[in-house]
Amino acid sequence: MAAWEPRTGETLLSRGAAEFATGMAAPVSGKRWFRDTERRDIQHELLGWPEGPTYTVRSRADQSTRRTARGVGVVSHAVVAFAAGALGAVGTPFGAPESRGKSEDPENEVDDFPVVWGQAGAIARTLPWQLDPARRPGNYRSHAIVTDVRLVVVGFPDDDTSRDELLWEADRSVIAQVERKKFSTGQRNFTIAFTDGSWCRLHSYDDDAVNSFLRHLSSDFLPLDQLTPAQRNAIDAYLEMRAGSNRGSGYPYRIVTRRPSGNILFEAWSEPADPIGGNCSDGYTMHLIGPEGEHPTLQPGDLD
Repeated sequence: MAAWEPRTGETLLSRGAAEFATGMAAPVSGKRWFRDTERRDIQHELLGWPEGPTYTVRSRADQSTRRTARGVGVVSHAVVAFAAGALGAVGTPFGAPESRGKSEDPENEVDDFPVVWGQAGAIARTLPWQLDPARRPGNYRSHAIVTDVRLVVVGFPDDDTSRDELLWEADRSVIAQVERKKFSTGQRNFTIAFTDGSWCRLHSYDDDAVNSFLRHLSSDFLPLDQLTPAQRNAIDAYLEMRAGSNRGSGYPYRIVTRRPSGNILFEAWSEPADPIGGNCSDGYTMHLIGPEGEHPTLQPGDLD
């Protein structure tokens, strides 16, 4: 095995850690399910998957017990923090909890927590079992890779990306929507909906990876000849400013995407993206452009 690399003529846009998400709300904390559209458990129907844990939603009594235990923990934390402050310590030995906000989809985040959703034959059901932290070996990791033509999932042991194993891939044309799920640790959960109505919910520990996944999967690429003259002129002026009178020849790798707001995002970089690190950091630059070539006010979704 070797590190995954794009095909000839294919542009790598992002790579980063990704796995099935884990519930946070009390009834589903630490759990995940694989469902059909009737909310039946389908994990035993997923071809080639090894056995995994069978979860049940916690009862109110279980939730009450867990809240009591957490309450004791909060008191203990407060006592230790006070003591640390009294002794002149800077900070506390505990990290601050990350805000997760209020659930926007309680049916799938509080009452239940599906990470694969779809009928028999659905695209989401073809995802690899190695995305499941409860099934794969403890030393095994999974990454998602986004290119200009496909979405890929690879896995590797011992944090050794030179031992990549291709697990799954799908053409970009089957991806209908990608959405950040705010009710998650660091808002790093996201769903990928497919054109057949199935979907999955993934999590990454890498903020930059999540932002890049969302930016590069949520919009179609626009050929430069589909831009207005004003937008093309804005790109030329920007590159001339960045690279001098050679009109941006120092940025041979370029993509343009239309954002949800109607603005366009121009991205350019000087060297191919690192197939292991999965970023375009070498000479990377981006420029947001409005419909008339103007520099617009930043809108939600423009950069992720």
